[in-house]
Amino acid sequence: MNGKKAGLVVGAAGVLAGVVGLGVLAMPAGAGPAPVLPQVSAEDLVQSVLTTHKIPALAGTVSATNNLGLPAVPGLGSASKFLSNGTTNAQVWTDGQGKERLALPGGTSEETVVFDGTTLWDWTSSNNTVHKNTGTAEKGKEHIPASSEGVTDPTQAAKQIIALISKDSTVKVDGTATVAGRSAYELVLAPKPSERTMLREVRIAIDSETKIPLQLSVLANGNSQPVAQIGFAKLTIGQQDPALFTFTPPANAKVVTGSADEAKQKAGEAAKDLPEPKFVGTGWDTVLVQKLPDGLLGNKSASTKGGESIDPSKLLGQLGKRVSGPWGSGYQVSTAVGTALILDDGRVAVGAVPQQVLIDALASVK
Repeated sequence: MNGKKAGLVVGAAGVLAGVVGLGVLAMPAGAGPAPVLPQVSAEDLVQSVLTTHKIPALAGTVSATNNLGLPAVPGLGSASKFLSNGTTNAQVWTDGQGKERLALPGGTSEETVVFDGTTLWDWTSSNNTVHKNTGTAEKGKEHIPASSEGVTDPTQAAKQIIALISKDSTVKVDGTATVAGRSAYELVLAPKPSERTMLREVRIAIDSETKIPLQLSVLANGNSQPVAQIGFAKLTIGQQDPALFTFTPPANAKVVTGSADEAKQKAGEAAKDLPEPKFVGTGWDTVLVQKLPDGLLGNKSASTKGGESIDPSKLLGQLGKRVSGPWGSGYQVSTAVGTALILDDGRVAVGAVPQQVLIDALASVK
C-alpha cells in the first residue's frame, strides 16, 4: 500500500478511534475489605501521578474492557476488538530501565513486541514475520505498535487524562481499594457543573507504594457501571529475568529491517495528506475537529494494514446513522462516552459530549 493511501486509511481509523475518546480504557477493584492507608490529599495524589516518571521493574496482566455499545466490524483487524464491546488482555514486562516486552494474544495468533534498549522487535505468529527497528531508546519506543499501546499501559492512560481534565474537575480521594493484590487510593475526577460532557466521573486507583496508576475506570451519565476501564488484573513488582528483554527471531521467520528514523519518516509521509486537527474547548468539553482529505469517504478501495478492502461510508453506516441539519449531512456515531460527526464534506468533530457541542465546535472552525 502506498504512503498516500496508507495515510487515508489511518485517517479513517483515527476518526473511529476518536469516537471512543476517553473510553479505550478494565478489571474492577479487587473484592475484600478496603486497605487501611495513611491519609493523603487529592492534590498531593494528582501531583504524585504527574511527577512519577520512573516505572519500576514489573510483570503483569493488563485487562481492558469496554461497554461502549459499538458493534464488531469485520475488516478492521485488531482495531475492531478495541472498538467493540468485550475484553482484551495483554502480558507486560519491564525492567524498570526502559526495556519492555508485550505479549498480545489474538485468537489463533499472537504478537510479541520486545524493546531491548536499542532495537524494537515486533513478531506476528500468523505470518511468522518479524519487524526489526533500530535506534535510540526514545526512537525505538515511539514505534511500539499503536494496536498495543491502549491496552497495555494504564499508567500513561491515567496520566494523560489527569493532565487533560484535572483543571476542569472537582477532585477527591474516595477511600481505598485493592487492585491486582496491591493497596491503592481511589482518586475521583468529576466534571464541574459548567462542563457539557456525557461523562459522570473518572476513577483512578493509584498504588499506595509506587504511586503508579493501577486501574482507570470511566463512568458515563445514566450508567451505574463503568462503561470502560483499563487496569492490571495481575501485577508483580520486582526484578525480572533479563532474558525476557532479548529476542531471537523464530526459525524460518521473515525479518524486515528498518530504522526508527526511517519508520518516523514513513509515518510522516503517510500522514502528510491529513491536516493537523484542531481542538475546541477545554477539559471535559474538548472537541477534536479535523478536515479529511477530499474523496476519503467515497474511496471504496481503501485497504487496511492486513490488506483487506474497506469502504469507509459503508463502515460508518454500520457504526452510526445518517444525520443532517443546517451544519451539513453525514454520519453520527454515538457511544456511551462520546459522539462523533463525520460529514460528507470531510469535516469531522469528536468528543465526550452531546451532538450540539460538536455542532458548535464545527461552526467555530472555518
